[in-house]
Amino acid sequence: MALAGLVALAGSAAGAAPAGALPAARAAADPLRGELTVSAAASLGDAFARIARDFRRAHPAVRVRLNLASSAGLVAQIQSGAPVDVFAAADLASFDRLAASGHLARTPVAFARNRMAIVVKPGNPLAVRGPADLTGVPVVALCGRTVPCGAYAAAVLARAGVALPESRVTRGLDARATLTAVAAGDADAAVVYATDARAAGRAVTTVEIPAAGNVVAVYGIGVVRDTPRRALADAFVAWVRGPEGRAALAAHGFGRP
Repeated sequence: MALAGLVALAGSAAGAAPAGALPAARAAADPLRGELTVSAAASLGDAFARIARDFRRAHPAVRVRLNLASSAGLVAQIQSGAPVDVFAAADLASFDRLAASGHLARTPVAFARNRMAIVVKPGNPLAVRGPADLTGVPVVALCGRTVPCGAYAAAVLARAGVALPESRVTRGLDARATLTAVAAGDADAAVVYATDARAAGRAVTTVEIPAAGNVVAVYGIGVVRDTPRRALADAFVAWVRGPEGRAALAAHGFGRP
């Protein structure tokens, strides 16, 4: 099955080494080489782009391809036979589905945390102050019910006692698409990951959700069973969980697990 949203992160097609690449002698001694496909939740896009670049600088004979989509969509791709080596999801339940279908090499590990936030049109014209105010918003964008950001948003609304009629809800495939609905003017507010709200900058105004009414999104990462690049996949997972990966995740607003 073809991978949607595939992004190559390995320098130019001609093989030019990026700034900071290892000298030729060290590169020759590096046992890690080959092409690695990492399927990651869309909300990890910016952080994993940096992680993949840093990993390649440390291992110049490695080519990393990022496949970004909703965690639920990525699970379906893997179960349909997509050639994926590493899977990073915005929840741990996605790994339960992969484990049940025999697609995991080993137990996944948590590597980051996120939280939810409300985004509204710039300047907050409807004066939204929290989840309870969404009852008066004409159109609210939420992620699909089957994807992690949709489940997290539903939990936030439930804690606030908010029940939005589906006629006033528009649903996105993932958190990035859901946020874009507000930035593009197709929705008046959305409940998305705080990291995506932060990345949107001035395109939206962010309304923070107090910790007491918020939820913690725990991100997991694991190696897909039957990958012929097990050593390379394990090395990438270790990098994500190591100091370099933690620094990249923190720079994009993710907390430690």
